[in-house]
Amino acid sequence: MELVLIPSPGDGHLRPLVEVAKLLVDRDDHLSVTIIIIPPMHGIGNGNSSSYITSLSTTASNHRIRYNVLDKPKSNDEHNILSYIESFKPQIKATVEKRNDPAHRVLAGFVVDMFCMVMIDLAKELNVPSYMFFTSNATFLGLQLRVQYLYDVEKLDVSDLKNSETTTELKVPTFTRPLPLNCFPSVMFSKEWLPIILEDTRRFHETKGILVNTFAQLEPQAIKFFSGRDPPVYTVGPVMNPKTNDAVNDKQSENILLWLDEQPSKSVVFLCFGSMGGFSEEQVKEIAVALERSGHRFLWSLRRAPAKGTMGPPGKFTNLEEILPEGFLDRTAEIGKIIAWAPQTAVLENPAIGGFVSHCGWNSTLESLWFGVPMATWPLYAEQQVNAFQMVEELELAVEIRNSFRGDFMTEETEFMRAEEIERGIRCVMEQDSVVRAKVKEMSEKSHVALMEGGSSHDALLKFIQDVTKNIS
Repeated sequence: MELVLIPSPGDGHLRPLVEVAKLLVDRDDHLSVTIIIIPPMHGIGNGNSSSYITSLSTTASNHRIRYNVLDKPKSNDEHNILSYIESFKPQIKATVEKRNDPAHRVLAGFVVDMFCMVMIDLAKELNVPSYMFFTSNATFLGLQLRVQYLYDVEKLDVSDLKNSETTTELKVPTFTRPLPLNCFPSVMFSKEWLPIILEDTRRFHETKGILVNTFAQLEPQAIKFFSGRDPPVYTVGPVMNPKTNDAVNDKQSENILLWLDEQPSKSVVFLCFGSMGGFSEEQVKEIAVALERSGHRFLWSLRRAPAKGTMGPPGKFTNLEEILPEGFLDRTAEIGKIIAWAPQTAVLENPAIGGFVSHCGWNSTLESLWFGVPMATWPLYAEQQVNAFQMVEELELAVEIRNSFRGDFMTEETEFMRAEEIERGIRCVMEQDSVVRAKVKEMSEKSHVALMEGGSSHDALLKFIQDVTKNIS
């Protein structure tokens, strides 16, 4: 039997679903997977996607996983990620129909990324069920469903609460405490985008099951909420590739890791803000001041924010001496290293790393927990404020730099952060005997156990496979 997996474009969605495919074929010898890859949008989520996509087709290690990279249509809407994805429907339909013949295995269903819900229509045309892969966590899945319920049933539009003076928080069943509105994703306050999100979320209910990149021990409140509900939720994470050394072969990565090998254990704070995280020159100076004042060794992935009012990937600063405080590079030459791109999992795995200043993207959060590195939260966009609140307030697995602020849906910079706040966060996350560090170590062990035979995520994936098998019986 065969499953068709359709990830959204961009590293943060493609890589986890590829890892799910590997887990699936590893668990069941009768299962094969075709991953249909939508090319990255220009400037959005591009990151290292192109080189990664190329590596998939050249280093395929399992004959039961096939990669089908689509061609970009000559004319498409690159201003809207959902319409961009929808433009690939004809190609995807043709690709699946070509494979769905007697010469190939029986098609058992689609697994579509959370932003590819429109592909459910293709599955229905082919008379097979759809499942969703939710790249974020179960708690945020609950928030999306709650916002949809409030709108459809209780007639409450959360975007009306953006500047409310009376309502400052909302109860969300997947949290044990009310969620402050200033931690809500900016997109949910957008009159333009909220209807699109709601329509997408309604389609979650059309799936036969939802795979979530989390593990039961990490989110007990959310797991309790989803228990016994329909469609069923399968917690199959952490879905990541911890075998980092095989992928680190370029000179830049090698130099970074060699430098880390020379540093004392847990002495280095790592600053990295994801594929879309960049800062203005003014903010960079504040970070530099904070780092120097803290006195800690540091590895800093530094990139420039796109021009105000535009969307796109961060760029490089061409002259660091011009933007950093005078003499900073000389004074920190022995204890600090500034880089552009970072081999993040390899860095977090290194014993020298003692803390991680992060944007709180969910993949980064899972990696920090997997390697037992405590985080200082600096969310920038998307659902990162929610993730930060969850890690700091709900689970006490991170320390906060600041969480109650945001940019305007990735088109403007977030509020300015002063050196004092950043320094305080760095000092907190680097405390060697902190409660947070101990809790992170404990959760790290649980994340490993979850994927072992008999672990919660291992068993959840087997239950998912059993459900898929019923589709062709």
